[in-house]
Amino acid sequence: MSIMDECKQNMEKALEHYKEELKSMRTNRPSPNMLDNVVVEVYGSEMRMRDVATVAVTDGNQLVVSPFDPSTANSIAKGIERANLNVMPAVDGNVIRIPIPPMSEERRKEIAKDAREKGEKAKVTIRDVRRKSNDQVKKQKTDGDISEDEQKKNEKLIQELTDKYCKQIDELFSAKEKDILEV
Repeated sequence: MSIMDECKQNMEKALEHYKEELKSMRTNRPSPNMLDNVVVEVYGSEMRMRDVATVAVTDGNQLVVSPFDPSTANSIAKGIERANLNVMPAVDGNVIRIPIPPMSEERRKEIAKDAREKGEKAKVTIRDVRRKSNDQVKKQKTDGDISEDEQKKNEKLIQELTDKYCKQIDELFSAKEKDILEV
């Protein structure tokens, strides 16, 4: 794999990781993704929420969890409580209803700050990939594998990739921040 391909692939991984982190962050609207990281103890082992139930939003401020196996409803409710999401699940027949209270302004700012910090970490990772890729290009030049012109061209391409991915992270953050702070 070429240095460029590896560089792009690693930057893409950092971007995808940030997208995943943003998905599980709470906005003022409930999202089924809020429960993605909830671990539920069923059938004697720990499983992820998406493996044991479907999650949907109803009434704009309530999540409804529908277990694939109705006998696991209580275990799922316990898993949600243990996840420390500041919500109170209620088992209602074969489904679990979770009313989502509106967030205080302070809490929204806290979550937005967390999103910004995670974005900065993702950008640091991307810059780290840039540094490693540039080091590999310099080594190729030192070893005589490429000319100085090729080195400059590759370094320019690596910088363009870095700028592109950092810009995408900023855009993702701006959109998420708008979502979080919206009342």
